[in-house]
Amino acid sequence: MKQRLGILLSGRGSNFEAIAGNALSGKLDCEIGFVFSNRASAPGLARARELGFPCGTLESKGMDRDNYDRRVVDLLREHAVDFVCLAGYMRLLSGHFVHQFRNRILNIHPSLLPAFPGLDAQYQAWTHGVKIAGCTVHFVDEDLDSGPILMQAAVPVLDEDTPEALSARILVEEHRIYSEAIAWVLTGNYRIEGRRVVKT
Repeated sequence: MKQRLGILLSGRGSNFEAIAGNALSGKLDCEIGFVFSNRASAPGLARARELGFPCGTLESKGMDRDNYDRRVVDLLREHAVDFVCLAGYMRLLSGHFVHQFRNRILNIHPSLLPAFPGLDAQYQAWTHGVKIAGCTVHFVDEDLDSGPILMQAAVPVLDEDTPEALSARILVEEHRIYSEAIAWVLTGNYRIEGRRVVKT
């Protein structure tokens, strides 16, 4: 039986589409079991519905983070999700959520962590004048963009770059390495040693 991914997104969902395309084509040996958004109007959620995936959304207004996340965890459980993939999900996960899927939540971040965590990482890199930017797939823990790193891709910063041009080139690498990292995790051929993820 194939393992089931739960995808959480807040916006356009381009990383979701890349993952979904690889799952539907058989390049990823898994199923998309559930797609959730905290924004009912998210384009990525509309695209997931078009593709026929089970979808859900939940308004967070008036709910504290822990209660909200308990509801989201319940939805993921209802859909028998094995691994959770954050694809531009613009909420910090509570300790309860992380505990329920310990070492089974992945995120893609548009910088070479631990550099430039948080929002607008590409702009941060560009304004700091770094010569190499990139993206990182990591396990999610209770802190911001700080979990053990699975995979990274470097992207040169060109003299003529704008933040938008740099972001577009990083996004290409995001689409590539996120699915590669998911494929690796699905094999189970790794172990976590402190902050290090080691192939086995």
